[in-house]
This record gives sequence, C-alpha cells and structure tokens, in this order.
Amino acid sequence: MKKSERLNQELIFLSDKHSFQLKDLQSEFGISKRTALRDIEELESMGLAFYVEPGRHGGYRLVNQSPLVPIYFNIEEVQAIFFALKALDLVSATPFKKSYSQIRQKLFATMSDEKKQMITETLDVIHYYNVAPVSEQNHLELILQAMMKDQIVKMTYTQYGNKWIRLQFLELFYRNGIWFTKAYDVQNKKWGIYRCDFMKDLIIEEEGRGTYTKEELKAMQLEYEKTYHDISFKCRLTEQGKEKFLKHHYPNMRLEIIDQIPYIMGGYNQEELSYMTHYLMSFGKHVKIEYPEELKESYLNQLREVIDKY
Repeated sequence: MKKSERLNQELIFLSDKHSFQLKDLQSEFGISKRTALRDIEELESMGLAFYVEPGRHGGYRLVNQSPLVPIYFNIEEVQAIFFALKALDLVSATPFKKSYSQIRQKLFATMSDEKKQMITETLDVIHYYNVAPVSEQNHLELILQAMMKDQIVKMTYTQYGNKWIRLQFLELFYRNGIWFTKAYDVQNKKWGIYRCDFMKDLIIEEEGRGTYTKEELKAMQLEYEKTYHDISFKCRLTEQGKEKFLKHHYPNMRLEIIDQIPYIMGGYNQEELSYMTHYLMSFGKHVKIEYPEELKESYLNQLREVIDKY
C-alpha cells in the first residue's frame, strides 16, 4: 500500500475513535513502530487533532470523536467515482437523484484542469448500458424514509385494479427498468414484492402503530418463502440459456449444474403460474421444462397462442 493511501486509511480507521495507541496502527496496517510514529506526525500536520496521554496505559486522545480531516483520493479512485455516477444516469429515478450533480460539481472543484481533462476523456470512451426506467417514479425518497424509520405507508396500489393497502417496506431494488420493494402487507398479513410505479397517494402513518423491526421483517420473509413457493420446478438449459439466466432471474429460482448440464431449480406458488410461464417463454429454444406437468401445459398453451397468431 502506498504511503498516501495508508494515511487515508488511517484517517478512516481513527474517525470513529476517542483514543488510540501506537500498537493499534501497527496491528491494523502491519507497520513498524518507527513507521507508525512518522505516520502520526504526518496525520497531525494534515489536521488530525489529538494530545498525548502519558503513563503505562496512555496513548493518543482525539480532540473530536470524528476528526474533520480531508480524505484524499488518487486519480484511479476519482475515475471510479465518476464512472459510478455516470452509470446511474440511465436510472433517471433514484432516492438520491438530486445529489448526483452536486457531487460531480464538488469533485470537479477540487481537481486540477489536467485531471478534469483526464476524467472527461475517460468518460467519453467508457460506457455503461442498462435498461432505462419504463415508467415515471416519484415516491422513492418517501419509500426510503419510511423504510429507514420502520414506518407503515398507506397507499392505493393499482397493479390489479385500485386497492387500498398498508405496507411496511424492507428492501428497495431496481431490476430491468423497474423499481420494486419487498414489503409486508400489514392489513392482510401477507408478504410480497410490489412495483413502486403502481403506488399512488402514499401517506406515512404515525410511528409506533404496530410496526416491526427489520430483523422481525427478515424473519417473517424467510418463513413466508419456505411455505409460499410450494410447487417445485426443474428446467433444463442450453449454454445460451444458462447465460440468459445469469443475466435475468428471480429470488425463487437458482442455477444448478447436474452432470455438466445447467438447470433452473426452485419453487413457485399457484398464483405465479402465469408469471413463470411468461418468464420461461423468454428463453425460446434454450429451455426445456422437466416438471411439473402444469407448468409444461401452461407453457405449451402459450406457445399455441403465439402460433395461432400466424
């Protein structure tokens, strides 16, 4: 590790401490006593505020619990940050959308013209492709706020007609152009995955009204998954099918290699038969359903519907 990188890591290491001893730096960074002493001198010159506590059990006492000392990034790290920000441009709706342009401006303000030019040229030749959002989403900040504070949100959910529900959120995730959330339906005591773009008229309820901790929600989710996906399935894949699966799959399924042949294995609920059929249709000739029979029949029926159109 370069010296400048080590000093940065040492600042991060000390940022949540009240005090430390020389041996803490030696042990954490694998450096000698002499190197640790030199690093402490340099950290002090960088602005780390501390005083020495003498005695057998003495050491260094930080003046502030979280030292306001700048953290320095090398050019490779700066390029990585800008690339990550550029990758998020396609995801036009995120809980932190308003922050991205400010972060870019602040980073650019600290850089020399030469480094600015280097970053600009790098971003011109490196591109990130993903599925853009398929619909407008305006509630992500509210959803995240309720999630972090363990609050219940009441709303109108419109995916299958207008339905009034009360949800407590556990996770927020983006897949194939759509924002989803894993949440517990408090009213109907049912776990589910919900599309955020079908949520309307969201209102956060007052705190402390029958909410669950995140640990309780995770336990409920695990228990629910054990019993809900009660129909096992197995589908054989070609190598191209395997690649397609790795690019796009769901939590209720997994990839298994049996005698060097790839298979999709997992479970689904009777309510999900249509979605499973639609998903497997996307594999074309690169999938073969081995069981159950109802999934085979549903798949064949959908194939017949396609053929009948011609």
